[in-house]
Amino acid sequence: MELTANAKINLGLDVLRKRPDGYHDVRMVMQMTGMYDQISLSPLKKPGIRFTVNLPYVPANENNLAYRAAKLLMDEFGVTDGLSIRLSKFIPVAAGLAGGSTDAAAVLKGVNKLFGLGLSEEELMKRGKTIGADVPYCIMGGTALAEGIGEILTPLPDMPMCSILLAKPAISVSTKEVYGALRADAIEKHPDIDGMLDALREGNLRGITERCSNVLEDVTAPQHPIIRAFEEEMKTGGALASIMSGSGPTVFGIFDNYDAAGACRNEMRRKYPSAKIFLTSPVRR
Repeated sequence: MELTANAKINLGLDVLRKRPDGYHDVRMVMQMTGMYDQISLSPLKKPGIRFTVNLPYVPANENNLAYRAAKLLMDEFGVTDGLSIRLSKFIPVAAGLAGGSTDAAAVLKGVNKLFGLGLSEEELMKRGKTIGADVPYCIMGGTALAEGIGEILTPLPDMPMCSILLAKPAISVSTKEVYGALRADAIEKHPDIDGMLDALREGNLRGITERCSNVLEDVTAPQHPIIRAFEEEMKTGGALASIMSGSGPTVFGIFDNYDAAGACRNEMRRKYPSAKIFLTSPVRR
């Protein structure tokens, strides 16, 4: 079974408060993109999970969310056959693109189908929540409002078609450390999530991009000036909006002109050869 695991971006990311359990209540507009990892699943006669990955620095054991996703379902349903998982990573790691979560989501769906477990999407999402807060959204895909810690999901109208330029600088950011440094009670300007929802319902791309905002930039961007530099590069190149995705450090730009997006990609690749820069588009549910 050949699967694709798509990367996400946050069109809008707001943090409402820190909870007593240490997590944060958020309100986010999530969007799936055309960047993806490739996953191959094959049953084995010998019990157990055989996991391989194309990158030496990506764990190929219980520390990988995709491995944990397979084990969770196989243990719960007493699957006696073994499973081979071959993961080809293209989504940058520690990038704010939910690379690990989307791999886990794809494996949950794949194992469910491969072994005929009969779980609904809702049942898979419930199990995915135990692996990571972004996993339920990655199972759902498309455009969605995420609330709670990210697990309360409401499907939204599809984002209008556009070009999305993704650029990850040669740095990594810890989501846990970013949230740990955030002072939710000191956020002065919150994103207009309700206005973005209205714009999505109207199919108004400019209405969406005018409201793109991410409160986590207040933590990450001052520590890594390259984030603001990437945003300015994209805006200069014609992006309607350019912000950081998730906890960073990946920056994305939304373009209504494919040629302008391609020219901006080429220029950024020339100026920032160590960065990972991709041109893609929204993926609909």
